[in-house]
Amino acid sequence: MYLYFLSQGLTFTQVVLLEVAYNLTTLIGEVPTGYISDRFGRRPSLLIGSIMITLTLIGIGFASSFFGLLVLFVCWSMGYNFRSGSEDAWLYDSLTDNEWSDRFAHVRGRGEAIALVIGAGASVIGGYVAGFNLAYPFFLAAAIMAVGVGVVLTMPEPTSYQSADTDRLQFRESVDVIKRTIGIRRIRAFVLYYFVLFAAVLYIISIFLQPVFETAVLELGAPEGTVEPLLGWFYAVISLFAAALSYHTGKIYETIGIKGWFLTVPFIIGFGLTTIWFVPVLAIPVLLVSRSVVETSRSLAIQHINSHVGTVGRASVLSAMAMVSSVTVIPFQLGSGIISDVASPLLALSLAGIACIVGSALLLVVSSPLQSTETTVKAASD
Repeated sequence: MYLYFLSQGLTFTQVVLLEVAYNLTTLIGEVPTGYISDRFGRRPSLLIGSIMITLTLIGIGFASSFFGLLVLFVCWSMGYNFRSGSEDAWLYDSLTDNEWSDRFAHVRGRGEAIALVIGAGASVIGGYVAGFNLAYPFFLAAAIMAVGVGVVLTMPEPTSYQSADTDRLQFRESVDVIKRTIGIRRIRAFVLYYFVLFAAVLYIISIFLQPVFETAVLELGAPEGTVEPLLGWFYAVISLFAAALSYHTGKIYETIGIKGWFLTVPFIIGFGLTTIWFVPVLAIPVLLVSRSVVETSRSLAIQHINSHVGTVGRASVLSAMAMVSSVTVIPFQLGSGIISDVASPLLALSLAGIACIVGSALLLVVSSPLQSTETTVKAASD
């Protein structure tokens, strides 16, 4: 995607502005779309989101200007707004129907593992297709997303959602559920630790992975025309590593736990990013590890949040978490875009690594975000 944008003549700052527009739309749209999911159902919300994303992908493949892409990124964000909280809320509620809610991280991890393995093959194909035209992978992605629209139509609403009293749910009540969840001190601290800091760093890595990878492989002597296929293979390897981790999310949750994971992984990623400014070729293994931990980290974080909120308002709370990330990542995006244009993306990622180490350490000292708690937030109808 980012190589495609750069080939269209966009600067790093303009690419980052597209991401800023995406995240500002998330800020505005996440809570209202979460309320729609809580009020009218998970499936309608997922259906609207899937249709919007399909149409947006087609539009991006035809776009030829910064302003056209800007509009499309707003639409893309709205599509994911409708899906973001609804997906995990649907899964958690479906597991609750069978009294398996404590296995959310395990089941979500296995599902993501399957998706990532399939994505590995898609990455290789996409890399070669992009070698012909960087717009073609967007059309292929749109076709696959259209199949997803059909899949959503076959998904039933969970019984626990249907039996909840959502018909009278008011928007103000959804906001109250969010406030009560954030009102738990340790949850609030965890939101700062993961959704504000670590998630923002991982997001920045995703933006600059492609130009940094290009710099690294060219320095290693790869011919310039082979970058796109090599990038496709690299994404495939990332997907396989991520799939292996995601497949064992349940085991990670049961053995080292949320605390053990988040006490170590942010510091490993931060240290790795810091080194690539000095040794650029290290970017390849660092990017591999950094991108591989994204889904497992997200699954564990959502498991932690889910355990503190009831069925009614669940999608709103999860959407609010996405909203928090979308707001706080904006300064990271703007700063890293400017630094990349003035110096290089390598320096931007190295500084992000330093911010990850220092910020994580300060939060651990000041707010104890990973201390366990038995407090549970109940929704208004519980």
